[in-house]
Parts: sequence; C-alpha cells; structure tokens
Amino acid sequence: MLLSLAIIYLVGLSSAAVFEKIGLPRIIGMLGVGIIVSPYVLDLLDPSILGISSELRQIALIIILIKAGLSLNLSDLKKVGRPAVLMSFIPACCEIVGYVTFAPILLGINRIESAVMGAVLSAVSPAVVVPRMVRLIEEKYGTQKSIPQMILAGASCDDIFVIVLFSTFVTMAQGGSAKAVDFLNIPISIVLGVLLGALAGFALYFIFESSYQHNHKIRNSTKAIILLGTSFLLMSIESLVKKYVAISGLLAVVAMACVVKLKADKSVSVRLSEKFGKLWIAAEVMLFVLVGAAVDVRYTFTAGAMALLMIFIALAFRAVGVILCMLGTELNAKERAFCVIAYLPKATVQAAIGSVPLSLGLPCGKIVLSVAVLAILITAPLGSIGIDRSYKKLLRS
Repeated sequence: MLLSLAIIYLVGLSSAAVFEKIGLPRIIGMLGVGIIVSPYVLDLLDPSILGISSELRQIALIIILIKAGLSLNLSDLKKVGRPAVLMSFIPACCEIVGYVTFAPILLGINRIESAVMGAVLSAVSPAVVVPRMVRLIEEKYGTQKSIPQMILAGASCDDIFVIVLFSTFVTMAQGGSAKAVDFLNIPISIVLGVLLGALAGFALYFIFESSYQHNHKIRNSTKAIILLGTSFLLMSIESLVKKYVAISGLLAVVAMACVVKLKADKSVSVRLSEKFGKLWIAAEVMLFVLVGAAVDVRYTFTAGAMALLMIFIALAFRAVGVILCMLGTELNAKERAFCVIAYLPKATVQAAIGSVPLSLGLPCGKIVLSVAVLAILITAPLGSIGIDRSYKKLLRS
C-alpha cells in the first residue's frame, strides 16, 4: 500500500506540475496517471488501495466541500436562489432528454436503456467544478453577480437528483416500475441534508465558543480536525439512514461549514479555510488519480464514432438547459457562456456508477460504460481547460 501511495503522490504531483508548466490544467495530468497505473493498463496499484478507492475519493471531496462552505457568502447565495435551484436539475433533465431522443437512433438501444445512459452521463462533476468555483470566489471573479456561488450550489445538488433518477431508471430497466416516492426523495434529501448540516454547524460553534468562555482555547488546527471528523459523521449518517429516509451528506457538509463561517469570528473562518486549502493539495492528487484509476479505458475503443457524436449532442442539450436556467437573470451573454462551460465536466459520478448497469447484467451495460469512459476523457479536460482559460475573459473581477 505504501508503494501505491508513493506512486499516487510523487507521479501524480510530477505529472500535474508538467501539465501546469505547459499551460494545461493539473487535473489532466493526474487523471492520466490514474489511467496509466490502473488495473486496466499497467496495474501498479495495490488492491487494498483500490478496495477503499471510493472512500478515499469521498474524503477528498469532503475536504473541498468544507472549504467551499467556508468560502460561501450566504447573502450572495440568496441573490441567485432561483437560478441555483434550477441549475440543480434542469441541465441534467435536458441532457437526459437528449439521450432518450438520440441514443436509440445512434446507439441502437431502447428508450429505457437510453434513460439509464442519460442518468449516468448527465451529472456534472463537483470534483472538477467545486475547487475552481472556490478559486473564483477567492479571486473575486463573477462574485458581484454571485456566479461561482450559483454554479457551486447547483453542482452540489445536481448529483443527488441524477443518482435518484439513475436508481429509478435501473429498476425500470430490470422490469420493475417507478414509484412517486422515489422522486420525492430528491427534495427530501436536499432539505434534510441542509437541516442536519446546519444543526451540526451550530453545535460546533457552541463548542468552540464554550471553550473560549472556559479558558480552554481550541487551536485552529484542532478545529479543522473536528470539522473533518464531523463531516465524516454526517456522511455516515447518510449511509446509515438511507433505507428509511434520504439525506444528502454532501449538502450537510457544505451547510455545516456555511454555519460555522456565519457564526464564528471572521479571522477564524479565514484561517480554517486556509487550512483546508492546504489539505486540498494532498486530497486533490488522491481524488483525481483514483478517479483515473477507476476508468476502464478498454471500453473507450469499443465506443465508436456514434458514441462520440452522442456525447456532443447531449452536451448541446445540456447547454440549452443551462441557458434556460439563466432566463430572467441579470447575467450578460459572456457570463451565461461561462455558466455553460462550467457545467461541462464529468468525472466523479460517471466513474462511480458507470459500470453498475454492466454489473447488473443489463443489455445496455457495455455501451453505457463505454460512453461514460469516453465522456470522462473528453469533458473533464474540456471543462477544466474551458473554465481555467475563460473566466478572466468572461467574468468581471
């Protein structure tokens, strides 16, 4: 396992530095390393690392979501409440419509299988989008109109919506039927996640304040560890109660961090944000190398030109969905174009659930995985390059 960690960090960081030096996003280098050392190419990673890969990726995502919550200004988020809510489901719905309409023609699968494919492919990647929006907030690009805050909030909810739809469509593809209660899980999970996170945030604030009153000052490093441990607890609660009620653990983490920022002294929240920024340096490498290692590139070459065409058609549908969300806002044409670009990347969800239809024995399983792999390889670099190269031109500082 130690050798695998050495490969992940040393080779991953080196590759990221090389790509950054030539003017490309670091993520491309890290994803590339993950693909090369994966079990499907050179097979250099210890099975014990791969066995806990999903948990390690989740920890990395939690770290950047805590930093996002500590960077969010709730008053700014209120300004874009409606578009942020719409961004959490309309682009995904439009992309699924694109798959349901064109996948039967281009890929020869039926409508239900097309819906399964659409649910796998329609999630935006918070792992790619969130750190970039946090950076924009810190650099003050687009913050006058709360654009990065809106994209960050929408991307955090988008995955919940898509995964619920995926579970429903898979049930239908296996011969079952969809139930109305399945769709009710979407707003329930969002509301309960925010409430749970807010309660945790208030509890932590009370603990931190009590320590001051009793002359037992808690160091900021210790506070960061407490925040991280509480986040793990919130994610565990999601897993423990999912049989009974849906709760979004990721939204709970963001809500908890937002409340801590809102209630705590400004200097404390700034220092905590800085500490999680430092943690993200290590977490980022782990996240993207392991995402790359989860990609079975053997299926890339079986996808074909029609799969490539299908991906770009679906992205066009997604762009229409983002533009619909912007109707009635004060955003100009350049800012709306940036929102379209920011919603292109796919990686995390596709790597996590892309192989599920195949493992369940669905006839569409192989083609769904092939298209999912191809979408990661195209949209993760395309979206990250697009965001990194365009934000200074399209957004105001």
